[in-house]
Amino acid sequence: MFETIMTNVSLLLVYMLLGYTISKAKKVRVEHAKSFSGLLLYVLSPAMIINSFVQLSFNPSDAKRIGVVFLVTLLLQLMFMAILYAFLAKRYQDARFRILTVGSVLGNVGFFGMPVVYGLFPNEPIVRCYSTVNVMSMNLIVFTLGVFLITNDRKFISLRNALLNPTSISLFIAVPLYVLKVPFPDAALGALDLLARMVTPMCMIILGIRLSAVSLKAIFTRPFIYVTCAMKLLMFPTFVFLCVRWLPFLEPTMKTSIIVLAAAPAGAVIETLAELHECEQELSANVVLLTTMLSILTMPFITWLLL
Repeated sequence: MFETIMTNVSLLLVYMLLGYTISKAKKVRVEHAKSFSGLLLYVLSPAMIINSFVQLSFNPSDAKRIGVVFLVTLLLQLMFMAILYAFLAKRYQDARFRILTVGSVLGNVGFFGMPVVYGLFPNEPIVRCYSTVNVMSMNLIVFTLGVFLITNDRKFISLRNALLNPTSISLFIAVPLYVLKVPFPDAALGALDLLARMVTPMCMIILGIRLSAVSLKAIFTRPFIYVTCAMKLLMFPTFVFLCVRWLPFLEPTMKTSIIVLAAAPAGAVIETLAELHECEQELSANVVLLTTMLSILTMPFITWLLL
């Protein structure tokens, strides 16, 4: 398991290095990252979500497992954020601690976590759905509690945005297709699968392009960033492990998937929200980049230690 995770995480970072290199060589401009992100958000990511369900044959037992993973991941994220809130609420006037709370939980479970768990269980396509519903549970938090924490203002909480975004809409399309067993031509399935496979390389290349535009010194010399990285890469997955390890209704594959996904680096959505609401943009971007770089060490280590 250690070697599998190490190999998959290393490959992801190779993609990021590719983006960094072509940007430094001036073959693409940093401004292009925004256009690539639009392609990722509105085309490739929906394809990945829909593909994860249509490739799976429906049966009630699998559907129950997927629903359980959704509820467990939602509850675990809320619990950890509640614990951090209990300890840090008095310091929330300092936006860094609000970013710490959000950055410790919201991870890159779709673009980064999914290929890792699928690499562990290549003969169990249901793990892709586990990752997808984890993304959905995270999205519900992003546009409600996440936005509130970043802005420190309840007026930005939007249940509408939590339900009407590319990820949620894709899931609303995918689940009926899965449940109703809607048949797809082989050519359509192949095209959908091809788009889905482009998601992770594209995500990591975009991160590499963005990394080329920031000062590495600024990333590595801000102590507060390391606190957030430790919370996201070490403390949160350890908390998740302690919560799910002895739950009798979770099968081993479900437990492993949930723990590995919890160990994924911080998601780019944190940077997006910070930029949108002008709150510690540099810190948020650096947390995303540094957790991604450090994950080549922490994901194999934490899974070797806990699993």
